[in-house]
Amino acid sequence: MEIVLIVLAILAVVFIIKGVCIIPQQSAYVIERLGKFNRVLQAGISYIVPFVDRVAYRHTLKEQAIDIPEQQCITRDNVQVGVDGVVFIQVFDPQMASYGINRYDFAVLQLAQTTMRSEVGKIDLDKTFEERTAINSAIVSAINDAARTWGVKILRYEVKNIRPPENVLMAMEKQMQAEREKRAIILQSEGQKQSAINVAEGQKQKVVLESEAARQKQINEASGEAEAIRAVASATADGLKAVASAVQAQGGLEAVQLRVAEKLVEQFGHLAKQGNTLILPANFGDLSSLIGAAMSVIKQTK
Repeated sequence: MEIVLIVLAILAVVFIIKGVCIIPQQSAYVIERLGKFNRVLQAGISYIVPFVDRVAYRHTLKEQAIDIPEQQCITRDNVQVGVDGVVFIQVFDPQMASYGINRYDFAVLQLAQTTMRSEVGKIDLDKTFEERTAINSAIVSAINDAARTWGVKILRYEVKNIRPPENVLMAMEKQMQAEREKRAIILQSEGQKQSAINVAEGQKQKVVLESEAARQKQINEASGEAEAIRAVASATADGLKAVASAVQAQGGLEAVQLRVAEKLVEQFGHLAKQGNTLILPANFGDLSSLIGAAMSVIKQTK
């Protein structure tokens, strides 16, 4: 009897120990009871009924990275390129991940490859390196639409490498070199053009400034000559006024007669110095008559 009790006690301890289930952090266990889904156990310690309940599936809730092996894709312009990538997924519903699909990781990998081939086939080779972001977004959207019943979500997808054939790489390198040379020639011609424009603009401004300077010089010279003429005319007018006033004053005519006689004698003296022959008027001996003729002219002018 005691042996039976001991055996029962041992069986009870084993039964209890067998039913204790410890789930790690960021993990979830799917429990089946007699082959049918029963519940999902989250992180911590739980108890299941031994021999009745069993852990059917163990899922990690952490983010997982699945490597997408390189595959050959054909671009829209019929160039074959090798493309690989990596996809990041996370289980958000352990029950759906267990019963929605068999091996969701394999399904995600296959769907990522087919979607990548489809997206690469929509663009030209020259655009594949520029459209990586668009390819990544399209693949994430396509996989998420299909994986709604799988209990997983696609966090992001990244294209790692795009490898065109060697002959295509050489052609692309030549094309890029030709493009760089073209840009260099264009830049050089633009510089020469701008330099010629600057020189022409400088010559134009020089001619304009020189013409403006010549014009201003002529204006200044004309203004100076006009001022000189006005000054001479004013001085002459003042002199004539002074002479007229002197003639009208007492003794003015006598002074004029004397001045006329002096000038007459002085001018004939100059004529005598300049030549050996001198023609004199018939009445030169009568200076008084000559002076009187000159005075009559002055009186008439007055």
